[in-house]
Amino acid sequence: MTAPEKQRVTAPDELLRIEGLRKTFPGVVALDNVDFDLRRGEVHVLLGENGAGKSTLIKMLSGAYRPDRGRILAEGREVRIEGAQDAERLGIATIYQEFNLVPDLTVAENIFLGRQPRRFGLVDHRRMREDAEQLLRRVGVDVRPDAKVRELGIARLQMVEIAKALSLEARVLIMDEPTAVLTSGEVDKLFAIVRRLREDGVGIVFITHHLEEIAALGDRVTVLRDGRSIDQVPASTPEDELVQLMVGRSIEQQYPRERPDTGAALLSVRGLTRDGVFHDISFDVHAGEVVGLAGLVGAGRTEVARAVFGADPYDAGTVDVRGERLARHDVPAAMGAGIGLVPEDRKGQGLVLDASVQENLGLVTLRSATRSGLVDLRGQRTAAARMAQQLGVRMSGLGQHVRTLSGGNQQKVVIGKWLLADTRVLILDEPTRGIDVGAKVEIYQLINELTASGHAVLMISSDLPEVLGMSDRVLVMAQGRIAGELPADEATQDAVMALAVGAPATAQGPAPTDVPTPTGHPAPKKEEEGPRGH
Repeated sequence: MTAPEKQRVTAPDELLRIEGLRKTFPGVVALDNVDFDLRRGEVHVLLGENGAGKSTLIKMLSGAYRPDRGRILAEGREVRIEGAQDAERLGIATIYQEFNLVPDLTVAENIFLGRQPRRFGLVDHRRMREDAEQLLRRVGVDVRPDAKVRELGIARLQMVEIAKALSLEARVLIMDEPTAVLTSGEVDKLFAIVRRLREDGVGIVFITHHLEEIAALGDRVTVLRDGRSIDQVPASTPEDELVQLMVGRSIEQQYPRERPDTGAALLSVRGLTRDGVFHDISFDVHAGEVVGLAGLVGAGRTEVARAVFGADPYDAGTVDVRGERLARHDVPAAMGAGIGLVPEDRKGQGLVLDASVQENLGLVTLRSATRSGLVDLRGQRTAAARMAQQLGVRMSGLGQHVRTLSGGNQQKVVIGKWLLADTRVLILDEPTRGIDVGAKVEIYQLINELTASGHAVLMISSDLPEVLGMSDRVLVMAQGRIAGELPADEATQDAVMALAVGAPATAQGPAPTDVPTPTGHPAPKKEEEGPRGH
């Protein structure tokens, strides 16, 4: 306990209060005089740009960080949270974007990991399964307690995390971007569970970058900007006002697509086929053009992109770049021809997290910058500094570890490494997933600059408004085939969805079953649900 507690009036339903919280890291003020409170049976949305301080705040509530200054009160009593056990004792549970589950353990073992019920000194497996089954029923998910976690899809992993939190008898549940990797149908199921928890009196801190979710689920919103709590507003606040509070300025146009004249085809794909995954894929992407690739989960979009880039093999078909035929399954050849891939998983596949901004920006050009076994470090640093400035990467310096950057700035670094290599065809797979609205607009402006200078962009996105707002043409995939093509003036959400669900099964190849999950293991085929619309 700290020094004698100050006298204050506590609302009878108040679970948590933060007063004047401050946290600094070397050269960075992460939080400065932040106030926040949470009531019993409410969803309090924590909103802010990447880097605004949301992650730092929830890490202090979960015991990962300790505040430099300020107070945390639980039900009116000042407390110190110096580790995960303190948070657990106070009934605070956190579900992070990266699931904290062990793939090769069962669902029941994950729920009670480190807290297994015992009998005569041995783990009571029967009681553990029964208790896990009761918790799974409470969150409304049909999963066997003895199923291995690696067998589950993303939505069920999310439910297991919630069941794990409830096993701690959590009174405060913190959910960090829980809908980032879910389809629209899965989001609806998650929202139903959150509403049931709210009715049970659980207080929920909900972090999201999808503004339409706030009015649908939230009660109040606290907005953070540059480490400070800017305002607290009702969840019914209009989206444009929320954006202005977040970024400190109004954003006139969310999808600022500028459509320059197009030139010759830079990328030509003909008859691309991988047995059981995708079949007879043919399309062109021209200089100055953004081609959107839309479709349902499991339609094969990412698999096609990886095959074009040479990361995955294919059985038939051709890929030409500026009229030159590429060898199959040859990433160096694709890179040499001018193709770059910004992968869906930027942390796992696009960055070396423990390397610096400079080192990450120089990854693609490292070979060309090496002479007689020596790297031109001065040249690499100069080029990295120029690119970081051009892209507006917010950082303390080129030596900052990329792990510590916000999601939007990490994405700029991933794109920047390809621009330094003079990439002519850039494939963007979910380019704005997990980043805030302000950073999204900056990415869109960068796409405009690329196409204005004669580059070609193939963009895969599950965010339908993004596809429609930024694409000059939209290709829709269904069950491993291209079901149709829509020009920008004919592309609507209804038209895209009609193609995505309407392709006859007899004419399509089987949908892929190896949809990756956050555990890194294949998930079974998911029910086909639509891309997320707003």
